[in-house]
Amino acid sequence: MQLTGMLYGSQLLEYVGFPTSEVLGPGATEDEIQNLIDRHGQIFIKPVFKGGVGKKGKAGLIGSAKDVKTALAEKERLYFAELKTAQGVSKANGVTFESSVAAEHEVYFSVTDATEFRAPTMTLSPSGGMEIEEVPASKIARVPFDALTGLKAFVVANALTSVQAPREIISPLVQYIPKLWELLHHYGMTTLELNPIRMRPDEFGRLVPVACDFKCGFDRDDPRAHRLNLPRSLFSLDASAFEHEINQLRTYQGQSDVFVINSEGSILAPTFGGGANSLVTELLGDVAIISSDFGGNPPYAKMKEVARICFKHWLKQTNVLFIVGGKANNTDIYETFRAMGDALREHFSEFGATPLYVVVARGGPNLVRGMAALAENCDSLGLPFRFFGFDSAISEVTNYARQIDTWMREGGRAEIAQKLGLEKSA
Repeated sequence: MQLTGMLYGSQLLEYVGFPTSEVLGPGATEDEIQNLIDRHGQIFIKPVFKGGVGKKGKAGLIGSAKDVKTALAEKERLYFAELKTAQGVSKANGVTFESSVAAEHEVYFSVTDATEFRAPTMTLSPSGGMEIEEVPASKIARVPFDALTGLKAFVVANALTSVQAPREIISPLVQYIPKLWELLHHYGMTTLELNPIRMRPDEFGRLVPVACDFKCGFDRDDPRAHRLNLPRSLFSLDASAFEHEINQLRTYQGQSDVFVINSEGSILAPTFGGGANSLVTELLGDVAIISSDFGGNPPYAKMKEVARICFKHWLKQTNVLFIVGGKANNTDIYETFRAMGDALREHFSEFGATPLYVVVARGGPNLVRGMAALAENCDSLGLPFRFFGFDSAISEVTNYARQIDTWMREGGRAEIAQKLGLEKSA
């Protein structure tokens, strides 16, 4: 759940009194745009994307203007701009008009949790305006700090001194940077980045840090994030119909996280647990249809609905239904397996049978009872299956599921279809 850009970033920074560039939204009138230009001389026009979309400048998706005519032309060009990234194509919906900030110095700042230090870590550099990966290591300070005491002024001062930052920018940054920890800590954020922070002289000639670009990530299960009253639609990316249906069932416990990996895949793998999900997703690769985490001890009705949605969208093309997870501590395996078995039986009743091989690897409370319930459903539907207990390595079982998928492609699917009384299936 990410947020980029100054449209909402300026509003969030206002909570802690951190100065920002002046921003107008997509509904700005010509008079408002002209007034912004009159006061700042130049403005920048940036497309508004949902979620965390970066590198707009490198893609040529940031315009500038010194008059209203040019600003409106850039608005027309960028309002519905598309940006291709490794995650796919993102489409803008609107633009912002942002004041230029004349400055001699630019600063990079971010704070996030670092597994290296097992603590929140500040990254600070006097070489802002660049991708941090392109900045020389001698100009980057990475400093872990205690979350209980927070980001203190002396931590910021020592970090700037260690990278030989210009003396004139140290004092104002020491005054303002600690405010950013308050924003991250008190409003459910997991990461916060400002790049660049431009050091603008005020009316008295003293430098003041001004945020000119904003990026943050939220923990959507942290209730503190709701204090900001941000619209839910802000984080609704262009999800598929399947992802949208599943996400409606998401709970505060993090159940029902799902992402479509390959809509042409052949292994449907409802997975329980984040660790199992990471391993299974990596080992299955492109044959996996979805990446999912349905853990958190879902009740029968919830699990049956999740399974129903999965089957409705993907079962027709599936070779292997791979139900997998680690050894659960509190998830009732009987309830989850009974729900999935009932959903499978009802799917066959409503949409007809489909050639399928069921592979299961799980551990936890009521495991044997749960496997018995699922096996009974598979038997009644005429589906072959293989179950593995808690003492089986997930990696080995995942490789087994891939072998079954290969067998299905090479004639096994047709063989099962024949036993089910179906016509030869591709």
